[in-house]
Amino acid sequence: MKVGVPREIKTHEYRVGLTPGAVREYVAAGHSVVVETNAGAGIGATDDAYRKAGATVLDSAREVFASSQMIVKVKEPQASEWSQLRQDQILFTYLHLAPDPEQAKGLIESGCTAIAYETVTDAHGGLPLLAPMSEVAGRLAIEAAGAALRRHAGGRGLLIGGVPGVQPARIVVIGGGVVGTHAARMAVGLGAEVTILDRSIGRLRELDELFEGRVRTKFSTIDSIEEEVFAADVVIGAVLVPGASAPKMVTRDMLSSMRKGAVIVDVAIDQGGCFETSHPTTHADPTFEVDGVIHYCVANMPGAVPLTSSQALNNATLPFGLALANKGFAAVLENPHLRAGLNVYRGRLTCEPVARSLGMPFSPIDGAVA
Repeated sequence: MKVGVPREIKTHEYRVGLTPGAVREYVAAGHSVVVETNAGAGIGATDDAYRKAGATVLDSAREVFASSQMIVKVKEPQASEWSQLRQDQILFTYLHLAPDPEQAKGLIESGCTAIAYETVTDAHGGLPLLAPMSEVAGRLAIEAAGAALRRHAGGRGLLIGGVPGVQPARIVVIGGGVVGTHAARMAVGLGAEVTILDRSIGRLRELDELFEGRVRTKFSTIDSIEEEVFAADVVIGAVLVPGASAPKMVTRDMLSSMRKGAVIVDVAIDQGGCFETSHPTTHADPTFEVDGVIHYCVANMPGAVPLTSSQALNNATLPFGLALANKGFAAVLENPHLRAGLNVYRGRLTCEPVARSLGMPFSPIDGAVA
């Protein structure tokens, strides 16, 4: 199969769909790879590095899209990209379609087969292609919160870990999954006072054992969310419903009872955000203020550390990408985990949570193939 890697064009997105090491694996498996010039510049991978790995370097994204059977990216395609997709192509990338009807319509109209990293599953019920970026984003969330808490940035002027004799920041993490766990790890490591809220008693037990009493765990209810958020210096939104829009855990009305200069970091913003007042921001302009509360809602947080992120992502995506390259769409039919990642197939939405969130017709895979 001919596999194409265009340069990412989303604002301040420096990751790359395939690293030179991953390209070498594809080539060793008998596939050909074309890469847009400077696609790897953000991770320090030169065009020569891709050539040495066995890729052909092309001058433009248009050439990559036109000549490839499968496109491997990182972020969701932009309008100029989905307009170049066609029915005989596989797109393998993050999509996050639930809050993005325009992209969904663009992919449907293209007729392509679109497989979303974020809904591919594993035998344990996990999301193996979302997990590495969730790990990165969770850790970055605390760094972002620390910067936003500084007075010149509009925050309370608080040091996350405090100093001897001075209380540290109070950090509340809503959601005890991969993002929430890694955010809590970073916050605890810096000396913050940390509370994790989740609706799974089993998960709260696991977190209690994991952190050995260094964090407080609370069952998530309206009352407990209000109690914790109103007293927090930082609130990390880490709630995930696979494929679907994130639920709104903190309303606009609740902001008026929060501390002035408190910080919200909405890691769920790719799925529409879990705070009512959130809207996507970029690394170029990452924060905004609503009712005295600073919001950090960057939609591609791991793009700030592209070398780490690209390597971690490629480690996870490689076996799935090779399966697709080896067998084409047959890999989706044979592998239930890839089938879970199928979001769009020949003009139809094939992921039920996405279709439900968008209010669009859902066509299951059997019906789509038939």
